[in-house]
Amino acid sequence: MSDQTTPESTEPKTESHDPAVPAAYAAFMREGWGDRELDLPVAEVAAPAARRRQRLAEAFPGERLVLPAGTYKVRANDTDYRFRPDTAHTYFSGNQTSDAVLVVDAGESVLYARPRSSRETDEFFRDRQYGELWAGRRPSLKEISDSLQIEVRHLDELPSFDDDRKTRHLETDADLARVASELRLIKDEWEVAQLQEACDITTLGFEDSVREWDRVLEFGERWIEGTFFRRARAMGNDIGYDSIVGGGKHATTLHWIENSGPITPGELVLLDMGVENRSLYTADVTRTIPVDGRFTDLQRHLYDLVYAAQQAGIEAVRPGEPFRAAHHAAMEVLAHGLADLKLLPVPVEEALDPDSRVYARWTLHGTSHMLGMDVHDCGQAAPSSYAEGTLAEGMVLTVEPGLYFQEDDLLVPEELRGVGIRIEDDILVTADGYRNLSAALPRTSADVEEWMGGLRG
Repeated sequence: MSDQTTPESTEPKTESHDPAVPAAYAAFMREGWGDRELDLPVAEVAAPAARRRQRLAEAFPGERLVLPAGTYKVRANDTDYRFRPDTAHTYFSGNQTSDAVLVVDAGESVLYARPRSSRETDEFFRDRQYGELWAGRRPSLKEISDSLQIEVRHLDELPSFDDDRKTRHLETDADLARVASELRLIKDEWEVAQLQEACDITTLGFEDSVREWDRVLEFGERWIEGTFFRRARAMGNDIGYDSIVGGGKHATTLHWIENSGPITPGELVLLDMGVENRSLYTADVTRTIPVDGRFTDLQRHLYDLVYAAQQAGIEAVRPGEPFRAAHHAAMEVLAHGLADLKLLPVPVEEALDPDSRVYARWTLHGTSHMLGMDVHDCGQAAPSSYAEGTLAEGMVLTVEPGLYFQEDDLLVPEELRGVGIRIEDDILVTADGYRNLSAALPRTSADVEEWMGGLRG
């Protein structure tokens, strides 16, 4: 996505090495093409998006709100990265095409979009970014409107907004960005179903990876990354974030996305991976599994400690509880476990004091974040609504404690160095507690071993 969306240029986007286009060739290319519009069904997202726009307009009565989709970014001076629209734009419009702009004006909504290439210009056969023969067929304005049930106009008609009306632009107005985030905190039934689908496909991607364990041992972390991505693209839109495949000591790097190392017998491998479905809702799941299919006694002890911490965190999730309740519950378990390992330099009660937190040397990160269309969803919400707020029915958050012993940490026994373990699930806050959307993947050490054994044959 780019920071700015601009109206259609009359000159096609070409490269310096493209062949010349004589007038005769250009004229011939504009002749003899059939043209028809598709009759598209109403998209499932159309009705929810309309309700969302109404709530957004009510938050800014009488004002004009501008939410762009963004445009392409160039990769390697020749191609574009695969386009993924701005989350807020798609949340309120349902649109996933590039360059579009949603305008909500005093409660009335118009989507300004860039439609399919016109045969009256060279764009459709010369333009590398928008040309139909280069990049594929874009929907027409009518097709977008029929599908999303919203008024759609050509992007060239986008007003300049230079009058005296109050106009808020998503990219520059902090209040609009905040409200757009806060309105996504509570998921409706349709959104929960999308997240469940993303979790279910993610489960299949984890299973694919273990089924190909012989190849994993041969090619290392790269094979798991590629195997999971194949499932994400086949059944979803993409991965929701760069997969983390941390074999051995790489598991102690929280965002290890290089995924270039070996998978070594006797070690653990941390897999933090999530599928983004075709409605752009993403899962975010982590499992730490033994390369040999069975944990050593030490690995099992550490894994069971992280599992107990995660379970305590999950059970702390319920409406009315502080957002940080899961974190505090999980850290209580981990801190006592670190004390039992005789690693804490102070008594456990002192280590847990907010003015100390020395236990965090080996836990490093928070236990939860909101989840939705962004893997770290609702990131511009006010602290009082999110991190310092309370949980409510319909929120979806991760619970993901971990233990990380760096390979050069001289304060831990040598046998612990280079070991990293994290377990993460996607938790829906329900009326009376929680539901684990990613429960299909086993979590206990015994269940992980049985699961791996069944898949590896």
